[in-house]
Amino acid sequence: MLLRVLGSAAGGGSPQWNCGCPVCAAVRSRAGLARTQSSVAVSADRRRWFLINASPDVRGQIEAFPGLHPREDRTTPLEAVLLTDAELDHTLGLLLLREARALRLYTTPAVRKTLCEGSGILRTLERYCPVEWHAVLPGAELALSDGLSCQAFDVPTSKRARFGAGPDHGRVVGYRLTDERSGGTLVYLPGVQSLTPALRGEIQGCACLLIDGTCWRDDELVRLGLAGKTSREMGHLPVGGPDGSLAQLPSLGVGRTVFVHMNNTNPILLEDTPERRTVEDNGMEVAMDGLEVQV
Repeated sequence: MLLRVLGSAAGGGSPQWNCGCPVCAAVRSRAGLARTQSSVAVSADRRRWFLINASPDVRGQIEAFPGLHPREDRTTPLEAVLLTDAELDHTLGLLLLREARALRLYTTPAVRKTLCEGSGILRTLERYCPVEWHAVLPGAELALSDGLSCQAFDVPTSKRARFGAGPDHGRVVGYRLTDERSGGTLVYLPGVQSLTPALRGEIQGCACLLIDGTCWRDDELVRLGLAGKTSREMGHLPVGGPDGSLAQLPSLGVGRTVFVHMNNTNPILLEDTPERRTVEDNGMEVAMDGLEVQV
């Protein structure tokens, strides 16, 4: 199984267009790498690819990755899109795929309800191309292709449902992907508010974990005067601190841990910061666009 990180930043990317925070300023001055909004592609055979989330940057992400380039007859290696939630930074890219002859979409019923009745993204997309919806039920195994299966798991959140549609169950999920030939497992979890016992059980012992790295500090955006809510209040466990993900993950026996979905304010985006060194000194990684993970 091969996973390609198409976009490694949170909503807005890095730098964010309307932000002049120290990290964005450093990236603009080329002291750090620019990053697009969070999405990955995964394949068991390097021929058929599955997107997990479709960011507003999806067109550029596809162009940057030859594995997703179309053939002369406009057939494409893109088999389907799986969604972790209905957030705009994970779903707006669906509209940019409207030229598809048909689009196969995997979501929970709660996410589908939001996309239809809340944001209206799915209803708009269906005016342009046929959409074949497959229900994702947390705990049920899905066979994506020969040699590749996945299982979604519920990720509890107290974050406000922006569009007010759908039940809380299945509003946010993570995915545990399995290479059926090698037995290797990979967990993709770009949004997590708390590492509950159930979530720790989903992560335990996987070969690779790609996990929410939105903020370094819980009060990061508050300190910068950019928001009135903490990271946790916005649905994201901070990386640093005595009870952050960096402190909790080592006990779970994960083979490789990579932080994804970093907010533009997070200092781990810059290579020369103490926060980045702390991550690396703990044997963990910070994703960049184009990173490939083999499991």
